[in-house]
Amino acid sequence: MATTVEFLRDYGVEIRANGQKRWPDEVKAQIVSESLKPGVTVNAVAARYGLRANHLSEWRGRARDGRLVLPAMADDGFCFAPLVLSEENVPPVPVRSDQPSKSEAQILGHIEIAVGQVTIRLDSGTSGTRVAEIVRAIGASS
Repeated sequence: MATTVEFLRDYGVEIRANGQKRWPDEVKAQIVSESLKPGVTVNAVAARYGLRANHLSEWRGRARDGRLVLPAMADDGFCFAPLVLSEENVPPVPVRSDQPSKSEAQILGHIEIAVGQVTIRLDSGTSGTRVAEIVRAIGASS
C-alpha cells in the first residue's frame, strides 16, 4: 500500500525536504471539487490529503473568484439545455408566488421543450414540478 507521500507524488505534488508541498493547480482543483459535493466537509477532505483546512478554504475562494478552474463534474444525470427566447413582444412576467390565472397564462405565452424533431408545447401556467417530470421522462427515454 502506498504511503501518503507516494500517493501525493503520483499526482504531481512536489514535496520538499522541509515537508512543504507544492500542489499543481489541477490537483488543487480536483480537491476543491471534492469539497463542494453535498454532505462533504472541508475538514474531512483536507485530512484525506494531509493538508490544512485553511489551505483548502483558500483554494475554494480562488475557485469562487475564477482564479482556479475546476474540472468538469461527473455526469450526475443533469445537464444544461439551450434556451431559446421568442422575439415576440411579450409583456414582463409579474412577480407573484401563486399560479397565474388562465388569462395571464395566455398573455405570457407558452413553454416549448424541443427534443430532436419533437416539440412539446405547454402553457405558461404549467407548474415547475410538471415541467420537471416531463423533462425527466424525456431524459430517461433518450
